[in-house]
Amino acid sequence: MHPWERDARLLKKALKKGPPHYNVIVEIACTRSSDQLLGARKAYHSLFDRSIEEDLASHVKGSERKLLVALVSAYRYEGPKVKEDAAKSEAKALLNAIKNNNGDHKKAAMEEDEVIWILTTRSKPHLKVVYEQYKKISAKTITEDLEVELLLKETVECLCTPQTYFTRVFDTALREDAKEDAKKALTRLVATQEDVDLKGIATKFEDKIKERVKGAYKDVLLGVLADDRK
Repeated sequence: MHPWERDARLLKKALKKGPPHYNVIVEIACTRSSDQLLGARKAYHSLFDRSIEEDLASHVKGSERKLLVALVSAYRYEGPKVKEDAAKSEAKALLNAIKNNNGDHKKAAMEEDEVIWILTTRSKPHLKVVYEQYKKISAKTITEDLEVELLLKETVECLCTPQTYFTRVFDTALREDAKEDAKKALTRLVATQEDVDLKGIATKFEDKIKERVKGAYKDVLLGVLADDRK
């Protein structure tokens, strides 16, 4: 299957399965290049006679809809240039939004338009600088401050610290009590991240794969990871 078609079908499946699987949409939207994501959107048109934006807007509710529609619609700048002053300013804006209290009610960061705007339009190199600036002005990282907003946390991880996200996928899938969805997430990761260097993660978890994974699934994981190390 062509990668664009594969991603389009993964998006459709995640949307049908509902909120517990929205992380798949985040993963695809945030770890693919701009052209790869655009290709998946085009494939979605051809396969389902609708846009992914349409389907997300129709089926997802609340602040999650705003985030997911903006993420899949993004076509980010992929050059190396970063505006340091803007990154510092946006780190402060994120900190204020995440720590924001509305009287007695703590407002979710995902409900803040500026948070959505920064995370869905800025380039990945720029967002990595924002992430570092946030860490300098806060006692924690952005992801540590977003523990209760899991979808937004995964968005930040995939954009700013993808190796952290990938490591967590490996760790969750290779636990003795791992659920089937966690194992599928690992399969999806190693089969779809063509442009990502998984060498360090593969080395870290290879013993666990050999020890805990059985049969054809084990052969597939070790084969893909072996190819990645060449």
